Amino acid sequence: MRKLELHWKILIGMVLGILFGFLMTGFDWGASFVGDWIQPLGTIFVKLLKLIAIPLIIASLVKGISDLKDISKFRNIGLRTIGIYIVTTVVAITIGLVLVNIVQPGNGISEETVTKLTDTYAGSEGVTKKMDEAMKQKGSGPLQFLVDMVPDNALKAMSDNGLMLQVIFFTIFLGISMLLIGEKRAKPLKDFFDSLNDVVLKMVDLIMLSAPYAVFALLAGVVVSSSDPDLLLALLKYSATVVVGLLLMIVFYGIVVGTVTKKNPFWFLKQMSPAQLLAFSTSSSAATLPVTMERVEEHIGVDKEVSSFVLPVGATINMDGTSLYQGVAAVFISQALGFDLTLGDQLTIVLTALLASIGSAAVPGAGMVMLVIVLEAIGFPADKLAIGLALIFAVDRPLDMCRTVVNVTGDATVSMVVAKSVGKLGKPKIKEWDDHYEEVK
Repeated sequence: MRKLELHWKILIGMVLGILFGFLMTGFDWGASFVGDWIQPLGTIFVKLLKLIAIPLIIASLVKGISDLKDISKFRNIGLRTIGIYIVTTVVAITIGLVLVNIVQPGNGISEETVTKLTDTYAGSEGVTKKMDEAMKQKGSGPLQFLVDMVPDNALKAMSDNGLMLQVIFFTIFLGISMLLIGEKRAKPLKDFFDSLNDVVLKMVDLIMLSAPYAVFALLAGVVVSSSDPDLLLALLKYSATVVVGLLLMIVFYGIVVGTVTKKNPFWFLKQMSPAQLLAFSTSSSAATLPVTMERVEEHIGVDKEVSSFVLPVGATINMDGTSLYQGVAAVFISQALGFDLTLGDQLTIVLTALLASIGSAAVPGAGMVMLVIVLEAIGFPADKLAIGLALIFAVDRPLDMCRTVVNVTGDATVSMVVAKSVGKLGKPKIKEWDDHYEEVK
């Protein structure tokens, strides 16, 4: 009997999770049952992925740099990565703005719906927390992101997944220093990191055995905690605009993969599907990073020299899906609340969303923090900011799930393009969790 592929198992888990969640909403005790007995399984799975994210980045990046033998190669990879990420982000924001100006979803929102959404969410803890965080980021200087990139305590940086850029900075510094002391002296440390890299990738394989059950638990939890269906329906046009924009970005990635790397776009999407489905379930690029790296290296054939740098950096600064959403959300809020935008304002949205994406946390909900910064940049009235966020808060979680899929797909696309440009895109070398099981059982 043919073994069912992982992405099909995960997809089945997702569908069953959604159906089970809807079934539980029909019982008074359903939400508490899912929260107490089902959702913890998904939470444990996400924590396991986050647990190995930092060790994987360190081991993989040190191995990648130490294998280069030539620092100039690393500089080429770095410059190309940042440049391509900027281009894809600008494309994403532009697609979002074009769509929202054509569809104009904000013009269909009634005063009654605006009032109901405001009453429901404007004073909620979620909205006020996002606004406070955005104000804190907005008050920092123009070079603060560079200051934040350099850790004053490497161990402290490694203890927080939100400080991924600091970990990357330290690891690059360590890897380059290993190159500079010579191959003979660096060999003991290199052997350690090579072995650690193999161990952590095996941990990814073991964790992924529980993925279908975990996404069942995660999506059941999302369904039972979803908002008022009437409010969701009122925001259907806005949500559809965002989703169509995100689908167009997937099409754009497929075109890039087909034209630049000469690989079949459908093959690429099939290989990335487990990472995409996990991104959808967890709403976190950081939590999905170990799986993204495993799929890109083993199933697509991107050399570790490239993937170990491009993917961790992408999980932090490349937010194509989130940036597209910000463009749509900013214009939607302006339309719904009667705030006219000029062409200059829309160009400001492009620039601000691009800058805000750099260094933003790769965790659920970071997009709304960035949205406040974008709205402030176009002069949106401060007294209406809470109302603006309240308008979209009801559908933020499902849209966050969708845009995280695009973020992860964008990271994988750029890693393929960079690998192709430096001759590091080879044949896939798939490893299974039980490759060496016979030796130890």
